[in-house]
Amino acid sequence: MLTDEKKKFLELKANEIRRTVIETLVNAGSGHTAGPLSSADILTYLFFQALSHEPKKPDWPERDRLIVSNGHICPVLYSVMAHAGYFPVRDLINSLRKFGSSFQGHPHREFLAGLETSSGPLGEGLSQAVGMALAERIDSGGQTLNPEKGLTSTASKHFFCILSDAELQEGNIWEAAMLAGKERLGNLIAIIDRNKIQIGGFTEKIMPLEPLREKLEAFGWQTTEINGHDFFEIDQAVSATKRHLTKPSVIIAHTIAGKGVKEFENKPEWHGKAPNKEEGVIALKELKK
Repeated sequence: MLTDEKKKFLELKANEIRRTVIETLVNAGSGHTAGPLSSADILTYLFFQALSHEPKKPDWPERDRLIVSNGHICPVLYSVMAHAGYFPVRDLINSLRKFGSSFQGHPHREFLAGLETSSGPLGEGLSQAVGMALAERIDSGGQTLNPEKGLTSTASKHFFCILSDAELQEGNIWEAAMLAGKERLGNLIAIIDRNKIQIGGFTEKIMPLEPLREKLEAFGWQTTEINGHDFFEIDQAVSATKRHLTKPSVIIAHTIAGKGVKEFENKPEWHGKAPNKEEGVIALKELKK
């Protein structure tokens, strides 16, 4: 269980990471704001509490795998990695989206050690995560699970896949979800950043996703809904999913787009826009509080 002390540490760390996101975006002059701020708590929890990983050995064979399908949130992915010790924070702030930089506008695994996949086109990450999780089970001597015989996976690693809610409008997601359910991939944990916006507006107006939980359960997934900004709820959900050996798990994390800066919150126009210098000053001042 998460202690009060560790919860406070994670809250402060997430706020620090949000400030780095703002500084990085302002300096770059372009990039996405709403998604990085809404998913900051989830990624902070993963890197500082849940994941088995070695920042100084990013290719450590026994590490858990984190696949970020919604690559446009890379400002927060890079920021969390920097604060976790993969590379200096200042390197990121100075070079996001710069020509030849390791910190591309969408993650490119050949440019930066520690990235498991390249991502940009939405809807592909879950398929990649399913393939990795299935391969790991095979490599580690596990079997295709048969619920009648009660077989369980022997895989030792967990595969986390971060998804935006709007990319669930992609058909490829549901093909992957169907295969994961069929193979009963208990080593696969998907986390959906349910901030309810996309570049063109609100998800439920553009292409409604609800009833989302029931849809995922129908595909054979163990499903949980949480407040994606409450570290106790995040911890309870992730801890529980690690105990489900005979089903893939999905956490629907209800979040606030642009979380932490009132001017940005729940406004679709901030999906793909970076703050200018004046807006950045206001945002950093609010986050400092």
